[in-house]
Amino acid sequence: MNRYPRDMTGYGENPPAANWPNGAAVAVQIVLNYEEGGENNILHGDAASEAFLSEITGAQPWPGQRHGNMESLYEYGSRAGFWRVHRMLSDLPVTVYGVATALARAPGQVRAMKRAGWEIASHGYKWVEHKDMAEDEERTQMAEAIRLHTEVTGEAPRGWYTGRCSNNTVRLAAQTGQFAYVADSYADDLPYWVNESGVDQLIMPYTMDCNDMRFGIQAGFTNGAQFESYLKDSFDYLYEEGQAGRPAILSIGLHCRIVGRPGRAAALRRAIEYMKSHDRVWFATRLQIAEHWTKEHPPMTTTRPSEMSRDQFVAEFGGVFEHSSWIAEGAFDLELGPTHDSAVGVHNALARVFRSASTDRRLGVLTAHPDLAGKLAAAGQLTAESTAEQAGAGLDLLTDQERDMFQSLNAQYVERHGFPFIIAVKDNDKASILEAFHRRIENDRDVEFAEACRQVERIAEIRLEEKFA
Repeated sequence: MNRYPRDMTGYGENPPAANWPNGAAVAVQIVLNYEEGGENNILHGDAASEAFLSEITGAQPWPGQRHGNMESLYEYGSRAGFWRVHRMLSDLPVTVYGVATALARAPGQVRAMKRAGWEIASHGYKWVEHKDMAEDEERTQMAEAIRLHTEVTGEAPRGWYTGRCSNNTVRLAAQTGQFAYVADSYADDLPYWVNESGVDQLIMPYTMDCNDMRFGIQAGFTNGAQFESYLKDSFDYLYEEGQAGRPAILSIGLHCRIVGRPGRAAALRRAIEYMKSHDRVWFATRLQIAEHWTKEHPPMTTTRPSEMSRDQFVAEFGGVFEHSSWIAEGAFDLELGPTHDSAVGVHNALARVFRSASTDRRLGVLTAHPDLAGKLAAAGQLTAESTAEQAGAGLDLLTDQERDMFQSLNAQYVERHGFPFIIAVKDNDKASILEAFHRRIENDRDVEFAEACRQVERIAEIRLEEKFA
């Protein structure tokens, strides 16, 4: 099967209602990454020193050597930065992304996290790159991260975020059956479900924009005011959307060694106080949000169109375009994926096949449609879909005079154009159908052929919306 694995649609135009507790307009979720002591270092058995997210612009790994400046910048995070952030945020729910080996080297900090009631999620075994790591090795390190995390904190982690992940990370995390959420995604403002190897896994997207890491990259923040302004603007926009009925999550990502510096901490404090000054704001850990979402929006168990066999797909959608299963067969062969697992997605695939077909083949689809209130309807020989559609417009309750008028119009229309009059009856009533009949019967044949094709597509769209409802 030609299948594209990425979901480019998500919730689309109408995301689900978040229903945050107490009618909150926005959920504010603060993450503190605790990585200090888990970074690349030959003391930790790594091949080279760390080069990521520090004050050193353009830092490069030092193979086989310790890098004193880099080490001390990370040490600032554990020795001073953590405590400054802890003092500032200890009264708020915070999620810590804790690298297991870093937590093992931070007993005082772990105790402070627990006393503050913060959630401690797993940030992997070591703060290293995983993109080229063998799958078996990554699986082993994940298991060791869970073991060591549990040993150090007293509780198994319920959330996972690798960050410097591989293409296997989400699947491997889901396969453990351990996690209420996995955060290795940046794809949405709301949680969403994926199915990995038969396991329904909640994804809690994280952030790289509302993240102090932008102080450590060239195209980032250069002073605290920029960070503060960006956080406030993000909050204001999401708050406005939430008040309009679409609450979402503002994720904020922090690092001890970065935001723990006084000039940046001051900006963070002003932004947090600004958010706290609003009502209808839910400050929550990622675990609290995940548990809420799982209760409000559990995973769907229906078969997805992009995962159906050819026979299943054609059986399900072969009748959407009247008596034209070849359209469903053609759609099945297109590059389908998760983004097509909806009425809109399937309709797009079916319509593409219909639109690209020859004129004669499209004419065959038009002629497969029954006359409105015609002899097949009177004899009860319409498809179930057509029967319901015509009944919905009252065409099953015509007087003898009305029925004769429809049949006369049908005959005139077919004689002029060579195919039945087609209209999406669910968009109309008896009066508007008659008005369209009289108006369109005089159209040029090519004009009317194009209009009939549009109506066929609309009928298919309505049928699919009802199927997916």
